[in-house]
Amino acid sequence: MSNTRRHFLGSAAGLAALGAVGPSLLGASAPAQAAMGKGPDALNERTDGTYTTVELAKPAWTLGLVQSRVHSFDAKEWKAGTRRNLAHMLELIDKAHYHAKPDLLQFHEFPLTGWRKWTRDEILKFAITIPGEETEAIAAKARQYGTWIVFGAYATDPDWPGHVLSITTIMNDKGEIVDKHWKARNLKGAFPGFELFTTTTYDVLDRYVEMYGRDAVVPVTRTPLGNICTSSTQREPELFRAMAFKGAEVFLRTASGGFSDMDIAACAMYNGVYSSIVNNSISPDNGPYFDDPGSGGTALYDPSGKIVAEAQSKEETLVLGRVPIAELRARKRQPVVHMDLFRDVYDTYQNAYPPNLWSEYLPTSLEDAARYIRGKSRWK
Repeated sequence: MSNTRRHFLGSAAGLAALGAVGPSLLGASAPAQAAMGKGPDALNERTDGTYTTVELAKPAWTLGLVQSRVHSFDAKEWKAGTRRNLAHMLELIDKAHYHAKPDLLQFHEFPLTGWRKWTRDEILKFAITIPGEETEAIAAKARQYGTWIVFGAYATDPDWPGHVLSITTIMNDKGEIVDKHWKARNLKGAFPGFELFTTTTYDVLDRYVEMYGRDAVVPVTRTPLGNICTSSTQREPELFRAMAFKGAEVFLRTASGGFSDMDIAACAMYNGVYSSIVNNSISPDNGPYFDDPGSGGTALYDPSGKIVAEAQSKEETLVLGRVPIAELRARKRQPVVHMDLFRDVYDTYQNAYPPNLWSEYLPTSLEDAARYIRGKSRWK
């Protein structure tokens, strides 16, 4: 797939499909909240315990969680590798609807590529555009089955040349792209000898706000299925608390190679929301990795932190759970937090690594990213 074709899809077709994003594309939904064009700087957050919603399509719906393999490839074989993975993803959508009728089908973080120690130039060859060839194939399945589909992918954007993005796409049952959620942040200083170089919101925070508005930094997508948030971020409960302040009702979370079930359960309980976690399955023939790269555990948790449904093995499987969204909404308010007790503590806190580092330089590899951030920590 040529860069020219990708640029055309991202700019020309993308503008045609996304330029009028708002009620016309979302049906009953409010305007998109994430990286879909310039949005408001004023936060869509109320101060009376309530939050913004749109009318629900049904009082309860079925969430399908696809625990599937990751199948990475040598960068020289990216065309064959991405074709194979896309075909498998489409096959899994068919299988899910053979067994059930999910209203929303959620995949893990990288079903189209898996992961490997690729360089930036290598990923830029196969990262998808949104919309693009791959999303069109998935959209056809959404229309065929009348199902919302949520999935993550490495992506490029003509507005961000040279950047490798990790984006979760929310697609409605008409195959329309409702929202695109960037990964909020990557941990820095956590890995031996390498750093993740995908561009997250935190890595280009000032420019992100300039382009999409401050409200899009913590996106809440208001849909006829409820107020949806997505994230591949682990162990940062403050992020999910912020989502709940803005009216999140369902967290759709993903993992790559494992996660903490305590983190998922606690965030669901503390914020009074339904929360999924979709992890990869056992993954044979996956390059340099063992067949079990931290597999399994896919589940849905209820607002008390209890499991509604979970995978019974580490193999590829479909987990189904009901989300009684009308019942939840009837009683739900923002989380009760006595912020005046500790607001100054949060205001004084300084993160180890400052934002906007990827606005200054784009590392070429995992090792180059580690070299670049060395000495940039503000902590002793």
